[in-house]
Amino acid sequence: MKVVMLRRYPVKAMGGEALESVELDSRGVSGDRWYAVEDDEGHFASGKNTRRFRRHDQVFRYRAKTTAPGIIVVNNVTGRSWTVGDPALDRDLSHEMGAAMRVTPESQVPHQDMGAVSLISTATLDWCADRWGINSDPRRLRVNIVFSSDQPFVEESWVGQTVAIGSVSLRIVERTPRCRMIDIDQDGAVASGRWLKPLASEREMFLAMYAEVTNPGLVSMGDRLSVDAG
Repeated sequence: MKVVMLRRYPVKAMGGEALESVELDSRGVSGDRWYAVEDDEGHFASGKNTRRFRRHDQVFRYRAKTTAPGIIVVNNVTGRSWTVGDPALDRDLSHEMGAAMRVTPESQVPHQDMGAVSLISTATLDWCADRWGINSDPRRLRVNIVFSSDQPFVEESWVGQTVAIGSVSLRIVERTPRCRMIDIDQDGAVASGRWLKPLASEREMFLAMYAEVTNPGLVSMGDRLSVDAG
């Protein structure tokens, strides 16, 4: 098993960036979801309504990437771009979403959902595509790490165990619950085929795994993944 995809999302819910290597710290992938689009009541723009989130599907029209000057946000529809912190970016988001919005860094309220790092195997993705006839592009799931495997859902058997990747150790914590966001075009992936309904009927709406970082370090494309059965 080895790493075949690394991905970071500098701004929560926006499209992200492919990586060749990245540092992981106790919070997760360095810079991942450090920023979020927030309204005046402190809710984050997302594809769902909850206590923390407000549904603004327009947020998926944007993508973010890390550069030396700062985080660059691009409106995929208009092609316009801004550096995070530019008031013009907040004005564009507010116009698109029909409400006062701004990009804010993480503070007291974590931007991560339930886990520091998310990962899934190629075999699991292939199983979903074959069984349900869908486009199982992992960008629809917004996972950080995809690794090669020939055994579907092998990652679900690792709960409580430690996974070593590069110089990093991860403890697998729990399965990742899914919502309607996986059936929205996002991050360059077309949501061809509804994913949520069969997940609900056959997989209890869980797909991919959350992990916590127990030993920080560097993860790179092609790194071997091994499991310590303990």
